[in-house]
Parts: sequence; structure tokens; C-alpha cells
Amino acid sequence: MELELRFFATFREAVGQKTLMENVEAGATVGDVLSSLEAEYEGLSGQLLENGDLRPHVNVLRNGREVLHLDGLETTLESGDTVSVFPPVAGG
Repeated sequence: MELELRFFATFREAVGQKTLMENVEAGATVGDVLSSLEAEYEGLSGQLLENGDLRPHVNVLRNGREVLHLDGLETTLESGDTVSVFPPVAGG
């Protein structure tokens, strides 16, 4: 199944583009996709997951909804979903 993956700020730099179309196996979860991204892109290695959980202050949305308010990393994805990945931000 095909997903649209969107990256922001430093994650966009690590991937080299804002949007990727990615084919994943049916039944894939957000955790599966993030783990695959960390393995594929050196700049994302260790930046998305930590000890089997989403790293603090990293935001991941499935179709505009924060996955932590769904089933977290176990959120199942469907063909055509959009997954947006935001790095921690600081400001003042």
C-alpha cells in the first residue's frame, strides 16, 4: 500500500525532500514506518524512536491527527494515508 510521508525542518533536511511516496506492507503501523525510516536515512537514525517509544517532543500525525491520541506507534496505517513527522521545536 502507498503512503505519503511529509517531513518538516531538520527531518526534511535529513531526508532531502519534503514529501516521499512510500510503499509499505498491508497492516503496517506508524512504528514500522518510523523504524524503517531510521534504518534508511542516516540523518534520522536515533531521531524518531527511543527504547521502543516515540522520542520526546517528536510529533507524528496520521491524516492530521496526532498518533499519540490514536494508538501511538501501534496506529495501523491504510493505503492513501498521510504521515507527517515533526522534529522537536524550541522557541522564545
